[in-house]
Amino acid sequence: MKQESPTALHPAEPPDIPTTHAPPPPKQAHGAPPRSRRVWVWLLILAVVAVGAYYFWSRRKPGTDAGGASGAGGQAQKKGFGAIPVVAAKARRGNIPVYYVNLGGVLPIYTVTVKSRVDGQLMDVHYKEGDLVQKGAPLIEIDPRPYEAALTQAEGQLVRDQALLDNARIDLTRYKTLVAQNAIPEQQLATQAALVKQDEGIVKTDQGMIETAKLNVVYSHITSPISGRVGLRLVDPGNIVHATDTNGMLVITQMDPISVLFPLPEDQVPVVLQKLNAGQRLQVDAFDRASDVLLSHGYLATVDNQIDPTTGSLRWRANFDNPGYKLFPGQFVNVRLLVQLKQGVTLAPTATIQRNSQNTYVFLVKPDSTVTVRTVTIGTVEGNDSEITSGLQPGDTIVMTGVDKLTEGTKVAAHLTNDTGSGVPSTSRPLVNGAPIKGNTAGGMKPGQSGGTHKAS
Repeated sequence: MKQESPTALHPAEPPDIPTTHAPPPPKQAHGAPPRSRRVWVWLLILAVVAVGAYYFWSRRKPGTDAGGASGAGGQAQKKGFGAIPVVAAKARRGNIPVYYVNLGGVLPIYTVTVKSRVDGQLMDVHYKEGDLVQKGAPLIEIDPRPYEAALTQAEGQLVRDQALLDNARIDLTRYKTLVAQNAIPEQQLATQAALVKQDEGIVKTDQGMIETAKLNVVYSHITSPISGRVGLRLVDPGNIVHATDTNGMLVITQMDPISVLFPLPEDQVPVVLQKLNAGQRLQVDAFDRASDVLLSHGYLATVDNQIDPTTGSLRWRANFDNPGYKLFPGQFVNVRLLVQLKQGVTLAPTATIQRNSQNTYVFLVKPDSTVTVRTVTIGTVEGNDSEITSGLQPGDTIVMTGVDKLTEGTKVAAHLTNDTGSGVPSTSRPLVNGAPIKGNTAGGMKPGQSGGTHKAS
């Protein structure tokens, strides 16, 4: 067999050199990518899926189910509007009251501490603690027997002295006849006339003693001097009471009507005094401590005669009808004195007012359903309403909730409320491009969801 010579090999191909260090790497299949390339492909696929999922979930409105968006914002996005759903209200023209508010205390118009006017043993009590009693109702019985005996004695003394007076008058008439006949001296007649005067004085004294005894008997039967509520009993039956006792036997407090005392700063005094001196009847409302429950309506009655220099305030008294006894003596209440009713002003819900360190503003919804920042000036604030003195006109649509997502020129889908600041959505449809969206009214919103009831702080 003929062998090829070494010179017949390709000049560029080196001769095969056997090695014993490591076997040659196995050959890979034709067209198969290396393992690192497959890992990078899978990482790229996962990244694309993650970005798609994030984009999908970020475009969905919270609170939607598998069927699709539940609010007007979801409806708008389905239609391709891309508007942010917000709850809005319209500025309106109306009236707003001006109140002076302060803390007051309930004080009875009349309070009576019942004391004994006579000395004696307390025999009986005709009331129960906490009872409502009428004027003249019997309350306490003090032993009247000593005073009844004194009355009998005074009446007997009067009968005796009256008889002496009658006899002296008869003698006086007789002496006048005798003096006319010159039978007795005139001095005896004058003495007899003086005796008659003396007996008349004694009879009058006896009559006074009888009246005193009768009065003591009346004082033994104590009755209510006013209509009101009886407090706790201070003296029990069987005790001896005296007219000189410093403590009373019970306290009666008038409950209806009742009054409230409250202070006002001295800079508010001229306004109230001017109206009070002009004969105006100023209404006063009494609320509970939390200012949530209206207890009663009343009217301003009078004013104190000097300003307290330590507080710089003047005390006022308002009287209230209290048939249900919602006002109780010693109770603390929040008093609101109505001093003015502003009529025909521009009002907006307080929840629509936004503030920063520079100014006060609102987000105004323009006819093209975009919002713009509008600076406003606030006047009187009462409850859920604020007076807008400048910056808005009645009928302007302003955003109430959802302002955290808004900037100048943001497109919105506005749900109108009932325009009272309560935040309860009305049956109006969301607005897009200045016109309501056709379909479900108010985006299926319920009170308590976005745009639910808002209470001004």
